[in-house]
Amino acid sequence: MSSLQAARTQPGRLRVDRVALTKRTALSLPENLPLDSWKQIGEQIHIISDASAWWIGDWLRYGRDKYPDRYKRAIGETSLEYQTLRNYAWVAGRFDPSRRRDGLSFQHHLEVAALPQDQQDLWLERAERSRWSRNDLRAELRCYRDDPAGIHPLPMAAVQLRVPAERRQLWQDAAARAGLELQEWMSTALDLAAKTELGG
Repeated sequence: MSSLQAARTQPGRLRVDRVALTKRTALSLPENLPLDSWKQIGEQIHIISDASAWWIGDWLRYGRDKYPDRYKRAIGETSLEYQTLRNYAWVAGRFDPSRRRDGLSFQHHLEVAALPQDQQDLWLERAERSRWSRNDLRAELRCYRDDPAGIHPLPMAAVQLRVPAERRQLWQDAAARAGLELQEWMSTALDLAAKTELGG
C-alpha cells in the first residue's frame, strides 16, 4: 500500500493513522510504536502538508471570486506571508484539479507552472515516470533551458536487447508491480543505475 493510500480514509480524503493523536499544537504517539508505523505516519503527515498548499490555493481563489470584500482580511488571518499565499493561489490556478498529479508534490507543479499547458504535462509526466524529486525536475528543466536541442528522446526501437525469456518475464513482472509499461520501467531502472554508478 502506498503512503498516499495509507493516508486516505476514503477516496480523496486524507488522515493520519488512528494511533496518532493530533492537536493543533502537538502529535502524540504510543510509547511502543513500531518503526514501520512511525515511518508511515511521517509519510502521511508529509502528504497532508503538501496537500495543504493545494487546499490554501483553492481556498484563496474561491474567496477572491466569491468574497472580494473579505478576501484581504481572510488572507491576513492565515498568518502566512503574502508572497507564499500568492504562489499557492497562482499554482492552483495554473492546474485544474483534474491535471494535478497525486504522485508528485505541489513543489513539482510549482517548478513547471510558468510553462504552457502542454509543456507542463510533458515535464510532469517525465518527472512521475522517472520518479524525479523536485530538485531532479528543476535540474532537468535547467539543462533543457540551457540547451533545448541537447535533449533528444531515444527511440526504443533503436535499442535491441536479446535476453532469455525468464529475464524478460522478471522485468515485466517488476514493471507491472511498479505500474509502468516495460519500456518506462527499463528507462527508470537505467537512470537509477547510471546515477548510482556515477555517484549521483
